[in-house]
Amino acid sequence: MKKIMMMAVVAFATSTAFAQDVVKQILGAKSADEALTLIQPALSGLNNEDKAKVYNKVVDLALSKVSDIDQQIATNKISGKQEPYDTVGYNNALIQALKYGFECEKYDQLPNAKGKVKPKFRKSNSDRLQAVRTQLINVGLDAYNSHNLKRAFEVFSMYSDSKGSSLFENVDFSKDQYFGQVSYYAALAAYQNKDYKAAEKYADVAMQDAEMAKDAEEIKIFCLKENTKTAADSVKYLNTIKEMHAQNPSNERYFGLLMEYYGSPGHQAELQQFIKDEIARDPNNKMVWALKGETEMNDRKWDDAIASYKKSIAIDPEFVQVLFNIGICLNSKALEFKDQVADKMGRLTNENMDKFKGMLEESKTYMEKCKNIDPDHEKVNWPYPLYQIYYILYGDNDSRTQELKAISGM
Repeated sequence: MKKIMMMAVVAFATSTAFAQDVVKQILGAKSADEALTLIQPALSGLNNEDKAKVYNKVVDLALSKVSDIDQQIATNKISGKQEPYDTVGYNNALIQALKYGFECEKYDQLPNAKGKVKPKFRKSNSDRLQAVRTQLINVGLDAYNSHNLKRAFEVFSMYSDSKGSSLFENVDFSKDQYFGQVSYYAALAAYQNKDYKAAEKYADVAMQDAEMAKDAEEIKIFCLKENTKTAADSVKYLNTIKEMHAQNPSNERYFGLLMEYYGSPGHQAELQQFIKDEIARDPNNKMVWALKGETEMNDRKWDDAIASYKKSIAIDPEFVQVLFNIGICLNSKALEFKDQVADKMGRLTNENMDKFKGMLEESKTYMEKCKNIDPDHEKVNWPYPLYQIYYILYGDNDSRTQELKAISGM
């Protein structure tokens, strides 16, 4: 038994000696990259104190590189030279400094070999890494503007997460004017990279900033939309939009998302109830009258649709999409009337022809309003229906018809 115990002691001593050799080797590294290459295979054999020590060395080496390049930049300014410096290396060193400062803190706050918690590096790292944290904002923006979403997210999320780290437990983050914006960009980068879980997480953080809350809410909603896989997901998505809409009834984005949801197959009854509730809540909402008109238009209830649309433009006389839809409803109503009253040869009595042309004249009025408001027809494609009206009312040889014929590509 004694012999076995002696062998165990020898093995432990050998292991400890090996670990110390590795630590010594890491502490002798000349660069952060070299140190990290040595740490990775040896990490599992090190105790908490040694892990904190070697990661602190990475911070030392990364900051040393930052300092060297800062000195080069300062020298260039003094001498007036424009010698290039290692921008990529500089940015990487800033990232390494903060990233492995957190790794050092992770082990530095754990019990040592004697079971005591005595952080050795927290104070010094907290002091020297606060400036690095701020510098990382530009690193993240450079990555984002270069469409390197993975790197942008890494940097922005690290900045955001640092607020909750024990490394900065004595820092007053209430003075951090960038926190909400950076958290928002972390959410945006994650969303664009289709990491919706992370995007929602950082959107929640950014929503705590009053200035960023509105934009962050939109990211959260779009994340919920992308993650709608089950009936329960759909209910969660709908309830969130409804809540956001209730809080911000003037926000057309939320209203539009509700329209999109209720307008999808299987939600017709809910859509009608939504319209009814919205009109009762705010009868001066041009969008809900437009929505009501659209549902009636889809059901070919031309008069009802026109009446609803007119309530919308009474609120906003230049709501060009609604003006266009009124013109289309009147046009469709006229053509239906013609089909109903024409004889077998397609001819109309003088009285019915006057009624038919009267409807087209009214339709023309709305289409011409669209032409005046949207001359380049970027919002609505008024040229073709207006050409059809001119063709019927004035004939093909009329100059107005020919002008519309050219514009509409006929």
